[in-house]
Amino acid sequence: MRAIIIGAGIAGLAAALRLHQAGWETLLVERAPARRGGGYGVTFGGIGYDGAERMGVLAELKRRAFVTRELVYRKPSGERRFALSGETIAATMGKKAFNILRGDIEAVLYEAVAEHTTIRFGTTITAVEQDADAVRVTLSDGGTEQADLLIGADGLHSATRALVFGPEEDYRLDLGHRVAVYMLKERPEGLPEGTTGSISSGGRTFAMMSVGDGRTAAFFGYRTDGARARASLEELGELYGDMGWLVPQALEGLKTAESVYFDSISQMVVDRWSKGRVVLLGDAAWCVTLFAGYGSSLAVGGADRLGAALERHGGDVLAALAEWEAELRPEAEKKQQLGRRVKGVYAPRNPLLLELTQLPLRLSSWGPVRRLVERKFQLAG
Repeated sequence: MRAIIIGAGIAGLAAALRLHQAGWETLLVERAPARRGGGYGVTFGGIGYDGAERMGVLAELKRRAFVTRELVYRKPSGERRFALSGETIAATMGKKAFNILRGDIEAVLYEAVAEHTTIRFGTTITAVEQDADAVRVTLSDGGTEQADLLIGADGLHSATRALVFGPEEDYRLDLGHRVAVYMLKERPEGLPEGTTGSISSGGRTFAMMSVGDGRTAAFFGYRTDGARARASLEELGELYGDMGWLVPQALEGLKTAESVYFDSISQMVVDRWSKGRVVLLGDAAWCVTLFAGYGSSLAVGGADRLGAALERHGGDVLAALAEWEAELRPEAEKKQQLGRRVKGVYAPRNPLLLELTQLPLRLSSWGPVRRLVERKFQLAG
């Protein structure tokens, strides 16, 4: 059996690895000229943790995990407001979860599968045809390929989804926020190793994160509804120009950053993830967004379960896809619903609402409450 996978991000690489382990031949097609790195830090756990363990990459993922020793919430001026200890952060995550850079998840998966799959960088899909026996694709380099299964793992702006399921606007749910993330060339002196600092004010959030091995990520997230609609990186200077602490340094670093992720925060609400021998995986199918905080885990876990379904059904690809979606869709939709709830209180413009949303965090930084929280999560684990 052979699969063509469009997109060599977390979902695509995980699918290539899992299908290789199921005895499939795979071809990975990636639009970017080379493998990407960086991105923001995520909490990896849930079905992703279990899937990574079954695929044999959990130990290496854990090796690349980073630990946040302190999360400091600051005023717009940079003055310290309150902080969460590393112990409290770890307790709320649970035992089967850890923090890791998105790019490091990709690196681990790439290293595990690179010898077992063909990867064509700088290439994308331009046409799809299928019948009862096979699916055929045309690529941007002029080549054509045939396979038993086509997996569209090409992200929020999926070309596969547009070709087979219809235009992006038919499925896109804009959550009214935009995000910009990039890796700094060096860690600023004002950010101790292993710490994260965060500022929220007037519908904007800024964070500077120490993510291990001397690396640092800068994160800008802000509301785009109403008067704060913005569409270019240059306008971040206007949006964040009144903030202190490390914000000016981060804005200056944007001008020379090698790679910046800059996009709206949107979900994909797709009523069916497969059509014939074409299936969507990861953000192309659901995109739960960073508000839900489960995208990487869902991509890896979803790939693992897809491989398991294909193994169970042998050559019956359609039956495998139907079973896989029925099993996974409730969890994906639950996370999407969480993302929609969170977006209403993320980076509120109203100062009072900001205080109310941060009150539980402030309380958990107080000794007696912190110990109660840690004990609660330890017992739950």
